[in-house]
Amino acid sequence: MEILKGVDLSFAYDYTLFENVNLTLNTSESSAILGVSGCGKSTLLHILSTLLNPNSGKVIYNEKSLYSLSQNELINIRRFDFGIIFQAHYLFKGFNALENIELASILANKPIDQKYLSALKISHVLNNKVGELSGGQQQRVSIARVLSKKPRIIFADEPTGNLDKATANEVMDVLFDYINENSASLVLVTHDNELAKKCTHTYKLENKILSKI
Repeated sequence: MEILKGVDLSFAYDYTLFENVNLTLNTSESSAILGVSGCGKSTLLHILSTLLNPNSGKVIYNEKSLYSLSQNELINIRRFDFGIIFQAHYLFKGFNALENIELASILANKPIDQKYLSALKISHVLNNKVGELSGGQQQRVSIARVLSKKPRIIFADEPTGNLDKATANEVMDVLFDYINENSASLVLVTHDNELAKKCTHTYKLENKILSKI
């Protein structure tokens, strides 16, 4: 079932990144976007996830054009429906790992699912301050924080960039399990062809065009 659609999306700074991009997300499916650095993958992700207005085109969610909504409506969608995993962790350094996860859980009014903490192998570091965690542990805490919101769509920008290959595969399996169990959807921006092949659909952003591969 369709959950979100990008229609004829275009974006440019001093130069054009992409034009007339069309992309449909379905429940219980994952879509990977590949491309070289600077091609606009993260920009496209930010547009789909309400963080950046396109120069032209629409993003349709719940049969409404996202960028026609008020700021309060967009904030509620970000809080309750969308989960965004960035390359940078954006964890609160004054908090411990569990407090970072609890904050998202409280804001979304959803209970923390302990099985994801276990699957991400962070149960033993929940009482550690963020500064005491390795880069990989911080990334897994940030992923657990997103999952605690129970989002309908997860937007992930290089979510395994700080992880070794084995751990990266384990983390992606957690994300895939989540979308299957919750009829959610995943958009993954990555340089890793092997990770991209694990997704339901794979796209490449090249020469201003998004093509399915």
